[in-house]
Amino acid sequence: MAMDYAEIVKEVGSLRAPPNLDDYERTRREWSWDRVRADLGLRDDFVNQAYQCIDRHVYDGRGEKTAMIWEGADGAIERYTFEDMRRQTNRFANVLRKLGVRKADRVFIFADRIPELYFALFGVLKVGAIGAPLFSAFGPEPVAERVKRAEGMMIITTPALLPKVNAIRGDLPSLKHVMVIGHRAAVTAAEGDLDYGALMAEASDEFEIERTGAEDWSIMHFTSGTTGLPKGAAHVHGAVVGHYATGKYALDLHPDDVFWCTADPGWVTGTSYGMFAPWSNGVTQVIYEGGFGATRWYDIIQRHRVTVWYTAPTAIRMLMKGGSRIAKQRDLSSLRYMMSVGEPLAPAGVVWGVEAIGLPFHDNWWQTETGAVMITNFPALPIRPGSMGLAFPGIEAAIIDDEFQEITQPMQEGQLALRPGGPSMFRTYWQDEERYNSRFKGGWYLTGDRAKRDADGYFWFIGRDDDVINTAGHLVGPFEVESALIAHPAVAEAGVIGKPDAMAMEIVKAFVALKDGYEPSEELRRELIGHARQRLGPGVAPREIEFVSSLPKTRSGKIMRRLLKARELGLPEGDTSTLEED
Repeated sequence: MAMDYAEIVKEVGSLRAPPNLDDYERTRREWSWDRVRADLGLRDDFVNQAYQCIDRHVYDGRGEKTAMIWEGADGAIERYTFEDMRRQTNRFANVLRKLGVRKADRVFIFADRIPELYFALFGVLKVGAIGAPLFSAFGPEPVAERVKRAEGMMIITTPALLPKVNAIRGDLPSLKHVMVIGHRAAVTAAEGDLDYGALMAEASDEFEIERTGAEDWSIMHFTSGTTGLPKGAAHVHGAVVGHYATGKYALDLHPDDVFWCTADPGWVTGTSYGMFAPWSNGVTQVIYEGGFGATRWYDIIQRHRVTVWYTAPTAIRMLMKGGSRIAKQRDLSSLRYMMSVGEPLAPAGVVWGVEAIGLPFHDNWWQTETGAVMITNFPALPIRPGSMGLAFPGIEAAIIDDEFQEITQPMQEGQLALRPGGPSMFRTYWQDEERYNSRFKGGWYLTGDRAKRDADGYFWFIGRDDDVINTAGHLVGPFEVESALIAHPAVAEAGVIGKPDAMAMEIVKAFVALKDGYEPSEELRRELIGHARQRLGPGVAPREIEFVSSLPKTRSGKIMRRLLKARELGLPEGDTSTLEED
């Protein structure tokens, strides 16, 4: 079946524009991060992400180019040029400076995707403070945990979310200011709170940006592991070098593109590729306030003539669940390139893109900690459906064994590791240096993912270290089982865990959500087990299948297998603050 997938994708002439990277091997040989820095005009004494993403374009004569096309959940549309962005972010930087916000102070932004969120974050960067965006769907406790851990001095929020902040502000001794944004509406700020609109109206739109350097802090994202409290992965202004390069060569952004990244800024993709990569490349991007809806999403692509689209496997599976008919009813001909990130994309998702839209989805891999794309399927190279792709130029990725030695034999499983030193790599877990240091051993950054690499250098995801299943001596990666199940026409989503077994140590158990029009039955259960056995063999196929209405996922779209396992075994669920709400 893998060959069938490859052949389907191969037949598609997906290159609708000459790619920025047309010779992978030559580019790798000649790669220089210093050359990328020179392209950005960086100086050793001044590196600031806000300047690189906004002001630089104004000073280079592109100030009247549209930077943001914002569409509200109610259908309202607003457009902002790079000059508009410069003025708005300058005003907010002046507001912050007047309030006493200084370099390296932590400022949390707890809001939906409204234009002011973006003005605020870049204003934070202009004063040299650290921006920390939070998912608007968080409850009070996850917000409190993150603000407390980072000793945040300010929360910027909206009237709808203010009650959550009010519930915790007494438990946050570091908190000095709460600012309330009323997009397109007046705000009556409570005593002691700050009115964003009133302060902005009084502020100057000229500002001298803090003289930040490449290693000064810029942004912090909290990432949850299997155990323990959320970790604050902190990044620096110099990360923009990685954002710019991957935007140009992995996302293949061209000056005339209209780009849409569906990620929320509470997730690192929503900042690295919903802000820094497109705007450092001077590209117009669409920002949609609302949530998922197949019809709404296709309408956005059609209405704004989106050319490059970056989304998540969860969204692709939901689009697949609705069928290709809706896509075919829209004019999506503006699209020339589509990508996926967040968790591995099953081969069926790659092929569905071809069938429904006429283009394959290009998968790629990276983490909150790496800050930017590390491994990707490039537009000029053949896609191997199910593969994460090839290492980005300037990045050394390898499969290593338990002794931290590189495994050179093709398709041998080991831990995916990176050589440290890329510009976008995080610099610490905030106030947890011990945990940060534990990620670097034997000269490698340990990703915690298990993978294989084929003879041509393509990487293939197996699972997290703690996800891999040992059944009767066979190590089984959940993703390959999930991919096989999703290839069945009845299956919308699948999550796979190892269930303890007295004889086999573990057996493979699958949780399956069905597409509309299919109902759980014993007959379908047997059919799915037989389907998986035919594709994977009896040693790898699931022994048990449980039908569920939906799978627990993070807001970034990753299936929470450890939560499935905890519920199956009656164990504590641990940190669920990033869990997607039903």
